[in-house]
Amino acid sequence: MSRSTRTAAALGAAAVGVITWSTLVERRLFTVRRHTLPVLAAGHAPIRVLQLSDLHLAPWQARKIDWIRSLADLRPDLVVLTGDLMGHLDARPGLLHALRPLTETAQTVFVHGSNDYYGPKFKNPVKYLLEPSRKSTREPDVDNVALTQGLEALGAINLNNAATRVELRGTTVELLGLNDPHIRYDDIDRMRAAATTLRGAAHDLSDEERAADDVLRLGVVHAPYQEPLGALLREGADVLLAGHTHGGQVRVPGVGALTSNCDLPVGQARGLSVWYDAHHAAFLNVSAGLGNSIYAPVRFACRPEASLLTLEAV
Repeated sequence: MSRSTRTAAALGAAAVGVITWSTLVERRLFTVRRHTLPVLAAGHAPIRVLQLSDLHLAPWQARKIDWIRSLADLRPDLVVLTGDLMGHLDARPGLLHALRPLTETAQTVFVHGSNDYYGPKFKNPVKYLLEPSRKSTREPDVDNVALTQGLEALGAINLNNAATRVELRGTTVELLGLNDPHIRYDDIDRMRAAATTLRGAAHDLSDEERAADDVLRLGVVHAPYQEPLGALLREGADVLLAGHTHGGQVRVPGVGALTSNCDLPVGQARGLSVWYDAHHAAFLNVSAGLGNSIYAPVRFACRPEASLLTLEAV
């Protein structure tokens, strides 16, 4: 056997190994990524926030459903669902079954992602790498009203272009949410109006007064486009939570993600970083999510994940 033949055979075996690992093994290796964020006022008890994103659940994914249900053992104080929960038109019963143990033990909030309106379709993977896969011509085919009602029936709070406040372990937590910018369903003005109503006169506090009011503010959105992240930042968010990117889904060791599928810098496509402007800064956690489209069943160097964020006093 010639040297070139041996090299080609080795490369072919490596390619088969990568394909086998990424399609049959890694995408099922669910893990919990943990971070600690010093964002609470002095003397406040820690708050455990579980972020779940991009489940892309299909009815037959029993192992994923069981794993999600087991996350109740983490005893989070708050569960934040950052969209793309649906991965099949018939996934809703399994999804609600998966989430029920969490909603029974923790306050839960949610925003939608594009796949909570649109069922999965085959896409050109090369085009995915070149530009964001925004939908603009299809008619929604997921029953989003039934999904929303099902989540609300579990006790989850709808944060799509909305705001709310909850009390968690002695801390007032203000939650600001936007519907998915990836399909241009975000309405920043509506979110701001909800925050104004929620705060009343407190809406006119200066940045210094707001920083001293002991209210923790979380901004929630599915796709981390720069404009909605900036809007949430300007509303005073201390922590920003997003999904959508799948962490790149296929990462190159030593390089990282090749795409964020939005205008977020690819270096921030997974995990904890900081988002800031000239006047404000906040922690940004982008979850790589737990799933993938049923038409793109692959993960490489990017295990499916849930995020457990422990918020503690500065």
